[in-house]
Amino acid sequence: MAIEYVAALIFGTFILMLVLRVPVAFALGIASLPPLLFDPRVSLFILVEQMYNSYNSFLLLAVPFFLLAANVMNAGTITDKMLSFSRSMVGHMPGSLAQMNVVLSVLFAGVSGSSTADAASQSKIFIPAMVKEGYDKNFSVANTAVSSVLSAVIPPSIIMVIWAGTLSISVGQLYIGGILPGIMLALAMMVTVHIYAKMRNYPRYERATFKELLRTGALAIPAMGLPFIIAGGKIFGWFTATEAAAVASVYAIFLAVVLYRAMDLRSLGRAFLETGKFSAISLFCLGTASVFGWLLAYYKIPTALLSHVVEWEMGLIATGFFIAFVFLIVGAFLDAIPAIVIVGAILQPLTVAAGMDPMHYALIGIVSLAFGLVTPPYGLCLLIACAASDTKMRDALKDTLIMLVPLFLVLVSVIIFPSVYLWLPNLVGPDAGP
Repeated sequence: MAIEYVAALIFGTFILMLVLRVPVAFALGIASLPPLLFDPRVSLFILVEQMYNSYNSFLLLAVPFFLLAANVMNAGTITDKMLSFSRSMVGHMPGSLAQMNVVLSVLFAGVSGSSTADAASQSKIFIPAMVKEGYDKNFSVANTAVSSVLSAVIPPSIIMVIWAGTLSISVGQLYIGGILPGIMLALAMMVTVHIYAKMRNYPRYERATFKELLRTGALAIPAMGLPFIIAGGKIFGWFTATEAAAVASVYAIFLAVVLYRAMDLRSLGRAFLETGKFSAISLFCLGTASVFGWLLAYYKIPTALLSHVVEWEMGLIATGFFIAFVFLIVGAFLDAIPAIVIVGAILQPLTVAAGMDPMHYALIGIVSLAFGLVTPPYGLCLLIACAASDTKMRDALKDTLIMLVPLFLVLVSVIIFPSVYLWLPNLVGPDAGP
């Protein structure tokens, strides 16, 4: 069969499964089966082997370890310590609770690497409290959902682990590269919250005394030590990124069980169980996406899809905008993991032709995919925030889109000024280990 017929069959089956509301992970697996009917070179054994190969990665061990750290932090009330510290830092600013929401997302992102874990925990904390203090409910939902996407960009990000493992770049260097974009996104969110608070006269708390700042900071410092352990492990060569994930989970357990004494063995067991469930879902999606991506490569479908695009001879910046556009569209319909495995591999030859640095490509792709966490119809973090507050997505969508505008400007700056965003990871240098 010609390439276009194979592509139509595979993508058509996948789209049909999505229309029938089949979960994405299963839809990708089912869409990979039709070639078995007409091509004797492709067997079920080969597809299973490809799925196994996608799991057989030392780097992917980081995923369950970071999820475990996030679950332990939530169950062990470690998040409460960081919440008190964020109040001391920004509680005096207009829209205090909304600003605290953003700051806590920054702190939480530096530990968990999971946007969905962030959205789930902070929806319970902030949305009821914000509504009680007079904040508009739709704004509260949007603020919580949008701030949670920081976990996709600020290291240690699970999306970065998947990107590094799929496209063979240094995850440690990518962690360092995500610091500046993450800070810029957080600042853009805080500016937006400030404007909202001024226009709607949202309340603020009294300015914390220096003594209160020191006290809450002292309680939060042990929890905030995790990002420094992870980044320090890369910069000073203490351990690889995967080992850093294991250290992070052990350190989180030590804080919750020993130091803060906020977690017993039963709740620790529940945290392990939840981690196992979510890790299985994420990795199963990675496996089926890898099989789907292997079939695309086997039939040279990416080459056919990009043949005309390469002829456009776009420059570096134009290529960056094209990549961002593709990921923004795909991210609205797909989870980040299959999007990276499938679309990331498809677009990679285009970046090579344009002379784009692989790290620059990674930052554009990851920041773009972060938008998909809050844009419908996928918008998983927005769905979580809406479900937690019994709010319809369409009601919170207006405020969500408004809050995404300054974030889009940050994405534009990542595309236009690669030297600025690549300075820090280039300074640190490539990471030899996974």
